[in-house]
Amino acid sequence: MAGLAENPTGTTLIPARKPPETRLRVNVCGIVQGVGFRPFVYRLAHAFGLHGFIRNTSSGVLVEVQGPSDRLDGFLDALEHQAPPLARISELGRVEIACLPDSGNTGFIIDSSLQGSAVETLVPPDIATCEKCRAELFDAGNRRYRYPFINCTECGPRYTIVESIPYDRPFTSMKRFAMCGDCASEYLDPLDRRFHAQPDACAVCGPSVSLLDGYGEPVRTDDAIREAAARLNAGKIVAVKGIGGFHLAVDASNENAVRELRERKGREQKPFAVMMRDLACVARFCLAGEAEAAALSSPEAPVVLLARRPDCALPEALAPGNGRLGVMLPYSPLHALLFEDGPDLLVMTSANFSDEPVLYDDREAFLRLRDIADLFLMHNRPILQRCDDSVAVHLSGALRLIRRSRGYVPAPVMLDRSGPPVLATGGELKNALCLMHARHAILSQHLGDMKNFETWSFFGDTVRHLKSLFRVDPELLVHDLHPGYLTTRWAMEQDIARLGVQHHHAHLAACLAENMESGPAIGLILDGTGYGPDGSIWGGEVLIGDACGADRFARLEYMPLPGGDSAILQPWRAALGYLFRSCSAVPDLPFLQGRAKSEVIELLEKNLSCPETSSCGRLFDVVASIAGVCSVVSYEGQAAVELMTAAQGSVGSEGFRYAVAEEGGCRVMQLSPLVRDVAAAAGDGMAPGEISRRFHRTLCDMLIDIAGMAARTTGIRQVALSGGVFQNMLLFETLVSELQGAGYRVLTHTGVPCNDGGLSLGQAAIGRQYLEGNYRGVRY
Repeated sequence: MAGLAENPTGTTLIPARKPPETRLRVNVCGIVQGVGFRPFVYRLAHAFGLHGFIRNTSSGVLVEVQGPSDRLDGFLDALEHQAPPLARISELGRVEIACLPDSGNTGFIIDSSLQGSAVETLVPPDIATCEKCRAELFDAGNRRYRYPFINCTECGPRYTIVESIPYDRPFTSMKRFAMCGDCASEYLDPLDRRFHAQPDACAVCGPSVSLLDGYGEPVRTDDAIREAAARLNAGKIVAVKGIGGFHLAVDASNENAVRELRERKGREQKPFAVMMRDLACVARFCLAGEAEAAALSSPEAPVVLLARRPDCALPEALAPGNGRLGVMLPYSPLHALLFEDGPDLLVMTSANFSDEPVLYDDREAFLRLRDIADLFLMHNRPILQRCDDSVAVHLSGALRLIRRSRGYVPAPVMLDRSGPPVLATGGELKNALCLMHARHAILSQHLGDMKNFETWSFFGDTVRHLKSLFRVDPELLVHDLHPGYLTTRWAMEQDIARLGVQHHHAHLAACLAENMESGPAIGLILDGTGYGPDGSIWGGEVLIGDACGADRFARLEYMPLPGGDSAILQPWRAALGYLFRSCSAVPDLPFLQGRAKSEVIELLEKNLSCPETSSCGRLFDVVASIAGVCSVVSYEGQAAVELMTAAQGSVGSEGFRYAVAEEGGCRVMQLSPLVRDVAAAAGDGMAPGEISRRFHRTLCDMLIDIAGMAARTTGIRQVALSGGVFQNMLLFETLVSELQGAGYRVLTHTGVPCNDGGLSLGQAAIGRQYLEGNYRGVRY
């Protein structure tokens, strides 16, 4: 009899006892939309025999679930520890509520999404094609065979197609594509891999590709991708519309084609990124360890800087004067199809002009690239948020981002505590914004260098998008102290409370924030340029402090930069300035032959247009020039890269001389002895590689010495490394190893760039301290 249990004696029947039930309301925040989280919870609830519902909300997902308490415990444990691989749970709150009666038991359902005013959910980044979709892409029996927009809840575009949240199809650029019956059936089936995969589509109902010639006319072909691949095989340059913008592609093994691309784009020497067919192809040309191979194959699929194999036969024009190549694997189905019929490796460089953001609008791309590209491989899915490729390198046991963009943005940097909302504008170069709210620091994608109208416009658009997407009104706007930065000027035009923050203090605070450390720390902050409150150009700083404030414990010796910015583009000018300050008479060295030496010396003698700098970046330029490695640059950091490359991966056992003096309570790392020694070595014919090795040894020794002085003075044994100079792999790995060997706890950047791409995180962290009344600034 239903509802009754039989007594073992068979003599009586008693009512069956239904175990008591509990109902929980569970709010989950984090990256839980667009990653298969709802079907995961649906399957989980059915497996545990629970009833209730799940729905997307503007603050994450809401789950109400009811059943016996032991089953609920198992459900919650699996929810937290077995979530889909792309999900990131930042908060999981639960509260017991009143149970629904049996009449309310309708099983477990996926309910429709709700919009609200509070936004705490996080939009997922764009994710590389998963193995399941890749298998279907090349399965002739699959209905998505060779469909270049194949995706599922585990892969595909996310941030670049989203207008607002909740992350549902009507709020994405896919809203114009009405799903066919087959796609709709998948989309609505909680047990399907494409359940609520917002970009879900097929050749019947989704986006399509086309191939245009240089005049904008369609190329007659039955298969646009195969035809584009054939043209690439023939050495042509093809503009390829991707997930977050356009690339310029050319056969990377064809030296003439590579040089032609350089000439047309006006990119003289800056390295090109290279996309390779697969890991086997990578292994033919580069040295990639397990960690580097894992990064290349990861869902984020960044460009990874890899050492060239000694027998690498690729054209030097791919990365002149550089011992590494920026390599990535095909991360979209369109890329995979190009490699099916095209070359084994392609230059896949961002389609932009110097210092400008990547092009993403169809019309603008055609107008601006038609003198560069022979053909355009286009598609009709709009890109709503342009997003350049991310760049990473594996150093000292960790993958470290040099440029944080596609694959990582807008995933948050988690903070050690909550606080008021703050918007930070970043710096002038490698700009990225930071919107800090609750325990999340949302860094924007890489925007570019704030020196042109295009980046300025992109900056403003990104501010508006982030504020709208997360519905956050910041209480404070934080900017760099430099009055000439466009980010500072923009901040001054806004009707909101503002705070100017010293550049190197922001670097220190960024390193602490990323590591969830409150400090204090000894900050070795090394970069090219940062506005100093004393009117000079800082860049070789030892700061002791935290996000509340810092003291300038030490700096590099001030040196003149004759001609200001022109000395940055022409390191020989900076070298002449350093020699003028360091030597009784400027030696006649080979690097000065054919240079306008007398004109620069006249500026130095009259002290005209010769700003003072403690920049470590300029020190690298100076040594590179004196050593005969690089005296004129065409991209930022070129001289330092070529000087590091000349060292061939090793730091010398012997260094040059240096000294430490004290001026007004600040230690000064004297560079004059070092400059004189470098000049003497170059004059005596020492090989550039040996000069480089000795210079790197000297810099490491000097920084370890000054860290020791700071530690003895303060008792602090925690050292933070930040600033763009720490992109130098030889310096970074040597310094980390030797500091750790000396007993220091070393804090470094991994998920946020050490360069100015991470500056806004530190600005925002300082801004929170200011709002809480804890800010004291930088004492120098």
